[in-house]
Amino acid sequence: MKFLKDQMPAALEMLRQMVGINSFTGNRQGVDRLGRLTAECFAPLGFTAEFVPSANPNYGDHLVLTRRGRTTKNIAMVSHLDTVFPPEEEERNNFSWQLEGDRIYGPGTHDIKGGTVMMWLVLQALRTPEPAVFEEITWKLFWNSSEETLSQDFADVCRNRFDRDTLAALVFESEGRLGGERLVVVARKGRGTWRVKVTGRGAHAGAKHPHGANAVVELAHILQRVAALTNYKQDLTFNVGTVSGGTVLNRVPHEAFAEGEFRAFTTEVYARAKAALLALSGPGEVRSPVDRYACEVKVEILTESRPWPRNPNTDRLAAIWQEAGKELGIPVNVQERGGLSDGNLLWDAVPTLDGLGPWGDNDHCSERSADSSKLPEYVDVTSFLPKAALNTTAILRLLEGRTTDGHR
Repeated sequence: MKFLKDQMPAALEMLRQMVGINSFTGNRQGVDRLGRLTAECFAPLGFTAEFVPSANPNYGDHLVLTRRGRTTKNIAMVSHLDTVFPPEEEERNNFSWQLEGDRIYGPGTHDIKGGTVMMWLVLQALRTPEPAVFEEITWKLFWNSSEETLSQDFADVCRNRFDRDTLAALVFESEGRLGGERLVVVARKGRGTWRVKVTGRGAHAGAKHPHGANAVVELAHILQRVAALTNYKQDLTFNVGTVSGGTVLNRVPHEAFAEGEFRAFTTEVYARAKAALLALSGPGEVRSPVDRYACEVKVEILTESRPWPRNPNTDRLAAIWQEAGKELGIPVNVQERGGLSDGNLLWDAVPTLDGLGPWGDNDHCSERSADSSKLPEYVDVTSFLPKAALNTTAILRLLEGRTTDGHR
């Protein structure tokens, strides 16, 4: 722990520089600048950089850092470069690096630049106190340039570099907390985004109202049915995100649109939810009183990210982290988290564990109110050292091949 404590000034300076670079997903130049800085920070540890163009030309390059060991046995570590904050939002809300007590506020402090710094701390701790172990292993580090949009091409970047000797993919999103317990992530919901388009029939709202079939009214009916698909007992949620329709007030609207998402932990629940949503397509309830012309409803799936369900490989890794916690006196438990991460893309390729970053809160928030009822994203400085020690101890146990009862 003393060695890690000695590294903290350099780690926090690294974090300060990273937070100072706007890396909004759509800011390609900023994302690439952060990628270059990240490569420079890890170069003294012996890592070589590969910049992989995103499939979307509007996004920055993915970053892969590799340090070859004496064996082909390897561990992957995963983070991302982008944040959700456009430059103008950071400026408008004066959202920048601010140290207040044990908290550091700023874009990416918690999601996920703090996780990148955690990776650096862990590798430092392995390299110096355990040089033989560090030199034996091949380390592969991956940064997604567009995780906040969960770009699917990053899965290929990682999977094409995994092999039979990849022991684990360790994802450095922030840890969860439950009282005094650190929570590692063992499952995440899958997500589907959708669009509903309603086609009605326009008419003059005053002179020929009965001839119209109001698409906005039909959409209102459909959205109630969409919302009713939510089932909390199955951890299934549907969210209506945006609604639009009509043109002017004196016209019966001929079109209306809505977009949203649904999420579920298991592939079975996800598949049933998708089928139920798509089944809403077809003739609508709203009809013209004149000739019974019906609105038409079309539901389509826009994007999909598969669920990461609870599975034995992830549970095995979680057990190692829990045993390491017992060794250090740090209580560790598991969490199934509703938000997405790169773990959704990787879990079925190699054993995957998430939530290995530091602790903080208010990710994706930049606002601060005078009464502190709204606070922006922050990371807790005091969470770095114990979590780095936990991760280091767990990785050593993983490499030694010990089971939870201490046997090989």
